[in-house]
Amino acid sequence: MCGITGWIDWNHDLKQNKDVLERMTATLADRGPDAKGLWLSSHAALGHRRLSVVDPEGGAQPMIKERDGNTYVVVYNGELYNFMDLRHTLKSKGYQFQSNSDTEVLLVAYMEWGPECVEYFNGIFAFGIWDDKNQTLFMARDRLGVKPLFYAETRTGIVFGSEIKAVLGNDEIKAEVDDEGLSEVFIMGPSRTPGHGVFKGIFEVRPGFCLLYDRDGSHLRRYWQFESKPHTDDMETTVETIRELLIDAVERQLVADVPVCTFLSGGIDSSAISAIAAEAYKRDRTGQLHTYSIDYADNEKYFKANEFQPNSDAPWVKKVSEYLGTQHHYKFVDTQQLVDALDESLYVRDLPGMADIDSSLYLFCKEIKKDATVALSGECADEMFGGYPWFYSPEAFKNNSFPWVRNFEERMALLSPEFYHRIQPKEYLNARYQETLNEVPCLPGERAEDAARRTLFYMNMLWFMTTLLERKDRMSMGTGLEVRVPFCDHRLMEYVWNIPWEMKNCDDREKGILRRALKGMLPEDVLMRKKSPYPKTHNPGYLAAVRERLTRIIENPNAPLLQFVDKAKLSQLLGTSDIGFNKPWFGQLMNGPQLFAYLIQVNTWFEKYKISIR
Repeated sequence: MCGITGWIDWNHDLKQNKDVLERMTATLADRGPDAKGLWLSSHAALGHRRLSVVDPEGGAQPMIKERDGNTYVVVYNGELYNFMDLRHTLKSKGYQFQSNSDTEVLLVAYMEWGPECVEYFNGIFAFGIWDDKNQTLFMARDRLGVKPLFYAETRTGIVFGSEIKAVLGNDEIKAEVDDEGLSEVFIMGPSRTPGHGVFKGIFEVRPGFCLLYDRDGSHLRRYWQFESKPHTDDMETTVETIRELLIDAVERQLVADVPVCTFLSGGIDSSAISAIAAEAYKRDRTGQLHTYSIDYADNEKYFKANEFQPNSDAPWVKKVSEYLGTQHHYKFVDTQQLVDALDESLYVRDLPGMADIDSSLYLFCKEIKKDATVALSGECADEMFGGYPWFYSPEAFKNNSFPWVRNFEERMALLSPEFYHRIQPKEYLNARYQETLNEVPCLPGERAEDAARRTLFYMNMLWFMTTLLERKDRMSMGTGLEVRVPFCDHRLMEYVWNIPWEMKNCDDREKGILRRALKGMLPEDVLMRKKSPYPKTHNPGYLAAVRERLTRIIENPNAPLLQFVDKAKLSQLLGTSDIGFNKPWFGQLMNGPQLFAYLIQVNTWFEKYKISIR
């Protein structure tokens, strides 16, 4: 994995602006700690920071190839899991390769198929290719949005990067937010409307989209979308197909020239990936699989079961690790580390995020990076198979809103009346919801109940899943760790998309069909374990720490946060022993302490990025 950036400008000689490209590229050093590369021509400048995973010697970027008098240059972040298959196909067409890297395969694929090359890729990717003869830039992002790609158009060109900070590294782009950006932070946050970069004028190439930029401007195209059609396989065939697709996805993603490990929480998603990986290691005699788990100091002392976290992970982690024969590593985070890392996790994300849910993952990845360069993680199974509580809640089908957005009125009541009137929270939230409804790939003739559930699945994949993928990418790449997500294999996603609910929910269990597909891989009680999300701290010391820090912020008359909140109401909340928000206000994990932490991040964001309001 890597960090990429670039700048196209028709009115300036970019060869004279190397310092700007250097600055943009330097912002991505954490994503690519192993090497850097620059390429400049009159109207195009490309920068790259490299994390060496495949072919350390031959995969340097920007990579340049020439054919028929034309020069092609690529900067690429990601992994193509089918690059050896594509390499064989392209060799049969007469192409020669100078390296063993997937970067060269991707570039040659573009030389052969042009913008249609994305149709051939199985992997996670974001890239930019400059065609010097035709003076065009082609950018694309993987189907599910595992790898990020932001851009902003200027009066005379375009700037792009793996992260917002790289785009802001160009003097042409200002750190500004308008009403829409403020609405994203205070209403939709920590999720983000697909395609929006929050900062004024900054956008994100959406998952499954590509963009061609030339002298006529930008041309955005969707190259992939879920296709709704009747599912015709019987139960036995469906179960076996899921099993085969998942095994193939995991085994493809184990390929690397550096150490690979897995995250292990003792839940069925991470346990399944670890089981497949461990079996592959034994079969190929490549050694013992290393697995990692996170927990918090004193969590056993303070943990209380609830509907979202029915039990703690530790006993299950031990059971699965021993069953699979992995070398397990327990990593612990203390309260002060969580609070201190709020600022670091904000910076690697460039936006206020999931508070300590982010910072704990950042600290976790930092520890793993000491031993490994690549890890596999279980994200996306819940969105695909229906693992979240709202898939089983009648309210989720009646509220006409995003089911992970809760306590909306209580949160909005903390805004100042002037700011509330300015951004119109209810109207903004509803508009985003309606936009999502309008693009759901419907199945004609489907029962109303099934159509409603398909809509819920689509919303989860478009919004909630991409929020978690963004979190995973930034927190891991912020430490130089590449995390792969096998459940996001688009072949598996496409297949499961059309499986009817009666099959997905078989045996009256959430993700019932996945549990059937994993029979024999894991102990029966692990297969039947009730879903428990990513662990968070239950230590009351964390609430005390963020309460104190937020109190100090609002006592400062120059604090940016005071422009948006009702100070009296927030002060009252901070001074109350029972702060409410005992149920999550976003997702499954963000309760009262995380609300305070999120507001801390908002204030820090305005200060650190020197944001002006337009």
